Amino acid sequence: MKKIPFEFILDHLFQLSPLVKPMFGCHAIYIGEKIFLILRDRKDHPDANGIWIATSSEHHKSLKKEIPSLKAIDILSEGKGETNWQMVSNENEHFEDSAIKICDLILRGDERVGKIPKTKAGQRKK
Repeated sequence: MKKIPFEFILDHLFQLSPLVKPMFGCHAIYIGEKIFLILRDRKDHPDANGIWIATSSEHHKSLKKEIPSLKAIDILSEGKGETNWQMVSNENEHFEDSAIKICDLILRGDERVGKIPKTKAGQRKK
């Protein structure tokens, strides 16, 4: 597996024992059964590099008040609108501050961040 980008995020979440799983050539961060983040740093679609946050569209407005650098992930919607997931670009001047704010939300158990992934039909959870 490739080197995990933005490892400082794992340092901030260390007390929650995050689990890193490869996903789509990126690194998904799970805590328990919930996925919280995907860390992406790839050569293809560099505009999608950064931290992807698992959330829901109903939380976008309130999260953007706290973390103004949040934006839609264009490659997920092919540029046609919002998806549930949001991101902070690693090119954003407030990237590290925003990443730490996201970690703080996770550490506080903020319900707006993190999702239990849907299972495929017929697939049992391990």
